Amino acid sequence: MITLYGEGRGFRVAWLLEEMGRPYRVRPVDLLDGVEQDTEFLAINPAGFIPAIVDGDTVMVESIAIMEYLLARYGPGPLAPTPDDATFATYQQFLHMGEAGLAGPINAIVATNILAPEAERENWTTGWALGIFKSRLGLVSRQLARTPLIAGDRFTAADISVTYALQFAQRTIGFALGTVELDYVERTTARTGYRRAMDNFPATKAWVAGLAGAN
Repeated sequence: MITLYGEGRGFRVAWLLEEMGRPYRVRPVDLLDGVEQDTEFLAINPAGFIPAIVDGDTVMVESIAIMEYLLARYGPGPLAPTPDDATFATYQQFLHMGEAGLAGPINAIVATNILAPEAERENWTTGWALGIFKSRLGLVSRQLARTPLIAGDRFTAADISVTYALQFAQRTIGFALGTVELDYVERTTARTGYRRAMDNFPATKAWVAGLAGAN
């Protein structure tokens, strides 16, 4: 059975595994409290970030790379267009943009808000990161004006990648998505696979519920 270490971006992996019908177990990792003492996890990923998976003799980190590995080894089925599919290029672009252009820049802002002294939280780097996010979000919005899902009419792993990033921005920095993006997130998160993944991520589920209660 696949072991998935950590929640956070591990949600992408759990959601994909739910959509693929692959069994897995979640092994919690607390990056904010004592991860340096978590010898089991650090033996898997000495760099100390999440997610990571163990699948037999295979160990992997980086959520998008893990997704591509799982799709290649156990799929891809309908979740990943093949290279001869007309939607393949769009799928690949947004699968990676979900992290590189969307969640990654937001992560820089989140880390600054959590770790930097208060006087240093508004700085050039966070402004630059927000600008990158907004520019890539424009590409998402343009695509969603053409098709109901990010690579066309069919739900794919790229939707998992992008949906996670949009919700990450909403939940961590309070970014206000537009109507097109909100409608898209409502469609993707209505899937049974999303709900099952959330049920397997108790810390994430509690965090999201807390955010909803605070609004």
